[in-house]
Amino acid sequence: MSGLRAWLLQRLSALYMGVYLLLFMLHMLTDAPADYQAWRDSLANPWVALAMLLFFASLLIHAWVGIRDVIIDYVQWPALRLFKLALTGLVLVACGLWVLDILFAVME
Repeated sequence: MSGLRAWLLQRLSALYMGVYLLLFMLHMLTDAPADYQAWRDSLANPWVALAMLLFFASLLIHAWVGIRDVIIDYVQWPALRLFKLALTGLVLVACGLWVLDILFAVME
């Protein structure tokens, strides 16, 4: 991944997360779900689920770019760098699969 593409991905993901969090907080202040069933019903809306899925995808991309840059800058040994990058990637993919599992469970 080139430096410019990584920079752009991190900025765009931060922008989406910022807008999403502002809208989410506004919604919670004005019309918060009263109970668990109301939460499930709101997440069952495909647009809400898609927005949340995009939020977590943005979060994982943002985390990958940031952690990747730190590892590349500060880990000197190539084998250790590769191991840490692979481990980070696996952890982030596992987190993404966990989010998908939860969203699909809520949408049932």
